[in-house]
Amino acid sequence: MNVTPKTAKVSDSGQATAFVTLGAISLAHFLNDMIQSLIPAVYPILKETFRLDFTQIGIITLAFQFTASLLQPFVGIYTDRWPKPYSLTFGMACTLIGLILLSVAPTYPIIVLGAGLVGLGSAIFHPESSRVARLASGGRYGVAQSVFQVGGNVGTAVGPLLAALIVVPFGQSSIAWFSVAALLGMIVLFNVGTWYRHRLPDIPTSRKAGTASAHAFTLPGRRVVFALIILTVLVFSKFVYLASLISYYTFYMIDRFGVSVQLSQVLLFVFLFAIAVGTVVGGVIGDRYGRKIVIWFSILGTLPFTLALPYADLFWTIVLSVLIGLVLASAFSAIIVMGHTLVPNRIGMISGVFFGLAFGIGGIGAAALGILADATSINFVFKVCSFLPLIGLLTVFLPNVDGRGQLIRRTQRA
Repeated sequence: MNVTPKTAKVSDSGQATAFVTLGAISLAHFLNDMIQSLIPAVYPILKETFRLDFTQIGIITLAFQFTASLLQPFVGIYTDRWPKPYSLTFGMACTLIGLILLSVAPTYPIIVLGAGLVGLGSAIFHPESSRVARLASGGRYGVAQSVFQVGGNVGTAVGPLLAALIVVPFGQSSIAWFSVAALLGMIVLFNVGTWYRHRLPDIPTSRKAGTASAHAFTLPGRRVVFALIILTVLVFSKFVYLASLISYYTFYMIDRFGVSVQLSQVLLFVFLFAIAVGTVVGGVIGDRYGRKIVIWFSILGTLPFTLALPYADLFWTIVLSVLIGLVLASAFSAIIVMGHTLVPNRIGMISGVFFGLAFGIGGIGAAALGILADATSINFVFKVCSFLPLIGLLTVFLPNVDGRGQLIRRTQRA
């Protein structure tokens, strides 16, 4: 008679600890991405100070995002076999060093180096933190990924606003003030790493996990690979379009509507905050109705808004930007969870690949779009990118893998 209450208490305590950890990793994601978002937010200042063209602006984004893209999958593969709980703190330390370099950089190459170190911090942070979010999910993987990602999205949204309030009035050196956030992130991640380390005995080795998961899958290996390729192409359409907005939105608003630098950064904050809201909504809907539905709605559903954006006036540009952020952002947590479901014994690798692709594709896209903007105009770039959501039609080829028996029917038949 007394066993049930005791078990319930333990369970409740474990669940509470998981929620605390999920909140902590989301807070760390907030701090990490807030710092990272300072890079595009201070582009107008760097452009004026160092007399950069749009191609050089794109190269800064490339240095930041390509570093993260190149290393994240390898970090994920390594930590799948040998988890490193305290690597999260080390990753934030790399971000801190890059941040300080950006604040004191006397030349353009030092700026590029600082951006690359911030990207290195991202490469280390994202795969392991995504695994921590899954461990703390209690089975609600979509919600957990959304809570984790929304921390980053809110941080990305707040960064430009803080840049408008702090960096624009006080200049490049004031970027160093954000080192306090990086130090706080290191403290939070040290405690998260301790929680993670105590749960390492509960994580099966990759060989055991592979054996266990082999009985769970009914999809042939080729079908899994094909589905992962489709998810990769969808990430391409999402993040190249986002690169066009995040990297060049302030320039677009200044060039087309003549708004001030500070107002353009406030508008960028509004757009990025809409992305944060859309991320949470997408996770909840994905857990309830399925990942494929969210991906359909998110990527293809943005098309009418993206097609209208280059022709809208200032008011409707703001409205359409918010709608695009809300709808488009809901897909990423669904894509990550679907990837985890397809390859459940390679959580770090899948997280690293998709987060890495997000950064890398965004970086390459930003550089290419910068060259195109120099050759034509920012407005032309937005017109070209408006057709990218059409790639969302490929969602039709994705399997239904939402944990409702689709992947275990063969086992049941056996």
